[in-house]
Amino acid sequence: MVDFSAIARWPNVPACFEWLSLDRRGDWRLQGERVTHRGLVEFMNRQYGSDETGRWFVQNGPQRVYVDLACTPWIFRREGESFVAHTGAPAGEIRAALVDEEGSFLLDTALGIGLVDDRDLAACLAECSPDDETALLAFLADGTPAVRWRDLPLTRTLTVDLQKQHKFVPQPRG
Repeated sequence: MVDFSAIARWPNVPACFEWLSLDRRGDWRLQGERVTHRGLVEFMNRQYGSDETGRWFVQNGPQRVYVDLACTPWIFRREGESFVAHTGAPAGEIRAALVDEEGSFLLDTALGIGLVDDRDLAACLAECSPDDETALLAFLADGTPAVRWRDLPLTRTLTVDLQKQHKFVPQPRG
């Protein structure tokens, strides 16, 4: 849960934009450089949230540092048969499996919409049926034949529709 207590003491600290980003593997980046300090990563994971307009941020004391999203607000990694977000939060119930125009594999979960980390993509694709490569490539090209992932239909989507439907702003600006 995001800690907002510092805002009461320093209410007029300006927000920060174009400084922090979340890449397609769920790594935090400061001005393009991957954050590797475990304590800082854990802090950012704890303080990650969104405002009422769908802009995602890390609350750093009284300052909101808005996050540029490489794809979606959540990046999911497999943990056994389930998924966890880049923050360590469980994804929860999976409501839909989607593929966008770039071939990104996405899950709509109880936590929210998220991209599956590419290191888990092969295992996810192996759970599709039909599971042959030709059928999957045809599905990506024109949506036929129907493909299922686990017990869910795999649905094609456009990135712009995903952003509207799930109400997130990939590059927030002040």
